[in-house]
Amino acid sequence: MRALTVRPAHPGSLAVTDVPEPAESTGSILVEGVAIGVCGTDREIAAGEYGSAPDGQDRLILGHESLGRVLEGDGGPFSAGDLVVGVVRRPDPEPCGACAVGEFDMCRNGRYTERGIKGLDGYGAQRWRVEPDYAVRLDPRLADVGTLLEPTSVVAKAWDQIDGVGRRSWFEPRTVLVTGAGPIGLLAALLGTQRGLDVHLLDRVTDGPKPGVVRDLGAEYHTRDAARVMEDLRPDVVIEATGASSVVLDVMGGTARFGIVCLTGVSPAGRAVQVDVGSLNREFVLENDAVIGSVNANLAHYRAAAEALGRADVDWLNRLITRRVPLERAHEAFEGGPHDIKTVVEL
Repeated sequence: MRALTVRPAHPGSLAVTDVPEPAESTGSILVEGVAIGVCGTDREIAAGEYGSAPDGQDRLILGHESLGRVLEGDGGPFSAGDLVVGVVRRPDPEPCGACAVGEFDMCRNGRYTERGIKGLDGYGAQRWRVEPDYAVRLDPRLADVGTLLEPTSVVAKAWDQIDGVGRRSWFEPRTVLVTGAGPIGLLAALLGTQRGLDVHLLDRVTDGPKPGVVRDLGAEYHTRDAARVMEDLRPDVVIEATGASSVVLDVMGGTARFGIVCLTGVSPAGRAVQVDVGSLNREFVLENDAVIGSVNANLAHYRAAAEALGRADVDWLNRLITRRVPLERAHEAFEGGPHDIKTVVEL
């Protein structure tokens, strides 16, 4: 069968290659691969910046944003024809405290593995296997957009973390600002609207599909400087999805009292910015503000994400997938277009 593979730490090694059929040891459910989404992590692995192959292999099958149809179940809850997504992370072999209670997204010792990223082959193959405990069934309506489940699980976790911080006191947020109109930002905004919040989204792009996608969600689209938007809105919650250092600083210092900023974008290292630490500290302390980081997701977040997508407008979700390319031309998915939101490789 064919699969999208790479030699980790070897730039330029991305290729569609012949690989063996998936071993039964990798999961009792056999799945026909439908598609994978491509994100920044995949591009970093293809560029040789990150990733590791399974023990004893020199190539890694890519693909952690999965979508497939069950070919053979195992007599359990999954049957042939079910639309499924595979969870990315697996707990470490000798579970830390977090992994032992199912919170492997919060692994304390770093010995976890991840499908298509770290030590385990991914879902970018024409057939793959998965364990029943790490598969999530999707509504059949999501057959064209199910690759969005993994990024939605990331923002489902972000909202879960925000709720956890909010429960330290009375918490009834009204206004949320999301920064960045990529897949994470747009899906974070979707979950915000499903909560009945006044949702605003900030991005620099003024043309292409993003402004219309945001407006049709019922949110307000902003392109002004982040500091000015924060001053006007004073949001209760900010979900930061750009990783831009200047934006991060602007949103940290401009929330309403008891504000919560959740950072989901990863900033590049080595870029220095000037900041008045004293002023920032004063605001955090005197207004009981909180800043948290959030990444990855556990099974509960995947299930919450599946529920959220099941309630969403499928036509709107389809607009987030701006390019679809066949497996044999998968390299095109790693070449960003000017108006891309999410690119999908069809298997």
